[in-house]
This record gives sequence, structure tokens and C-alpha cells, in this order.
Amino acid sequence: MTDISAPGRWSAARAQEWYARQPWLVGANFVPSSASNQLEMWQAETFDPAQIETELGWAAELGMNSMRVFLHDLLWAQDAGGLKDRIARYLDIAHSKGISTMLVLFDSVWNPDVALGKQPEPRAGVHNSQWVQGPGRALADPAQHGRLRGYVEDVVASFGQDERVIVWDIWNEPSNLNGGRFEELSDKHALIADLLPQVFAWARNGNPDQPLTSGVWAGTTLYDDPHARIQIKNSDIVSFHDYQTPELFEAKLLDLPRDRPLFLTEFMARTPGSTFEGILPIAKRENIASYCWGLVAGRSQTLYPWDSWANPYVAAMPDPWFHDVFHTDGRPYRDNEVEFLRRITGKG
Repeated sequence: MTDISAPGRWSAARAQEWYARQPWLVGANFVPSSASNQLEMWQAETFDPAQIETELGWAAELGMNSMRVFLHDLLWAQDAGGLKDRIARYLDIAHSKGISTMLVLFDSVWNPDVALGKQPEPRAGVHNSQWVQGPGRALADPAQHGRLRGYVEDVVASFGQDERVIVWDIWNEPSNLNGGRFEELSDKHALIADLLPQVFAWARNGNPDQPLTSGVWAGTTLYDDPHARIQIKNSDIVSFHDYQTPELFEAKLLDLPRDRPLFLTEFMARTPGSTFEGILPIAKRENIASYCWGLVAGRSQTLYPWDSWANPYVAAMPDPWFHDVFHTDGRPYRDNEVEFLRRITGKG
């Protein structure tokens, strides 16, 4: 394979040596059940350390040892010191449970119109109805890019040598156009292609000890998706998303670079056939770090499937749940799933 490494990218040997020091990482994409989006999770008025501690405790009991957690640039712009204090509080809680954290800096999924303050109530029966993009429409405003750079450089410098942080995920699904559910920027793909490499460079300016990544999500390989090429070219470890059956998951592995550690940063959607029992044995065999979407069914409403945007589940609950592992009172959605998780992680 031709070397397409960007300046500052770790060598494959360094990435593999780093990964050899880690346990097999299994966890979830975490937002507490009391929060409908990143802003509710982190704003001072709704930050909920007690709920975070309770829910991470449930995760630790399953043998989960890592979480993927989303930040937002507007939180930093409003009160950088306060945000970093709350991040440190969260990291203290997670670390006390034996859980490391992957921090996500930007996200192109769902609503591009973002505002701080009290968030709208979730839409009844709709999957992740109040999740917001970051930076959202600021992507198209070059005058905002200095602020975005300041956010990335400051947060990475502040936690770049913190052993509680395991990976920096630079941008979640950067080229996602969200299926027409929102009016997107007409040139979003071009804007992303220009800014994404810069964001990697800003993060490297913080001199982090941890690797950087951005997950391939739409195209299957480095070769057929221009945004995937940018992501892989700049990533120290290769991350990807997959919500397919075990057979299709294994086929995707054949199309991904294997010279670097692989992180499956989103999986587990029961309806299309991505399950713990189907995917995790493959991931364990291949030594792939794995993070399901969702932990506790709450205000993010990710127990509802994606099609709930067109057909909200207001008359009945979905069967099965799409994502999520626990009810809000800590009862497992499926006892056999949590028993399986304890067995495969060595907790049971």
C-alpha cells in the first residue's frame, strides 16, 4: 500500500506498540439518560455527575472498560474553564470505575442549527431527536474557524497527557448529510474535505500522548470514498462504524487497512442484525476495540430505530429496541445480553 501518511501521523509500528499495552477495549457511546444531546450532558445547569456515576457503574459491572463521549465547541466558547472542569469531573468518575474515555471533538450528525441554553424536549417516539452537529453551520463561516481552532488546541492540550483519555476522535461521520432530515449546507462535503485535515493538525498542535482518529462510516474502503481517504490518511488508529450482520461485518474487515489497530466505534443495532452476540466474538478474535451505540434508554431515545424520524413510535414501543442496554432504573433490556457481555469481557 502506498504511504499516504499526513504530517505528524504516528507510524504503524508506534500505533501497534501503543495498542499492545491496552486491554481489549469494550464499551459504549455514552450520554447519560438525563441528557438528550451533548449540550445537555455538559452544560452547567444540566451536568449530572450522580447519574453519570450510577450509569458508568452499571457499565463497569458488565466488564465495559471504555466509553466514547461527545463534546461541543460552543460549550468551550461559552465557558472554556467550566467545560474543562466538568470534563475532568467526568474523567474522575469514569476512571474510578476502571473506564477510559475516547473524546469526540466534532460531529456532523443530526441538527446543524445549534443553540446553547435550555434544549427542546425530545420529540415523542423519535430516535435521537435533539442531537446536534458541531460545528454545525459555523462550518461555512471562515470567521469562525479561529474559534474552532482554539477549542481543539486548548482541549487537546489540556487533556493530551491525561491517562484517563485513551483516544481523540476528531470528527464523527464528517460527511453525513442526514438523509434529508435537515436542510444541510449545499457545499458541506467540500467544506469538510477542506477543514478536516486542518482539524487533525490543530489536534496535533496539542502534542497529545494519545492517538487521533476519525471513523470511516459510509464508504467501505479507503479507495472509494474521498472523505474516508482523508480520515484514514490522518488517523493514527483506524476507526469505523458498522451496523450490519456478522457476515457483512466480516466482509467489511477485508476492505479496511490492517496495518494499524482497528476501533469499531459504533455498532449494535438489533433490527438490522448487529448484535453483541454476533459482532463481539469476531471483534475479540480480531482484537478490535468495540463501542456499541447507547447504554441507558433515556432522553436520547435511541431505543427507537432510525425510521422513527418518518414514523414516530407513539402508539407502541419498538420490538426489539434498536440500541441501548438498560432501562433507566438499571434493569437490563435483555438478561441474556448482559450475561453474554459479562462472559465475553471476563466479568462473569
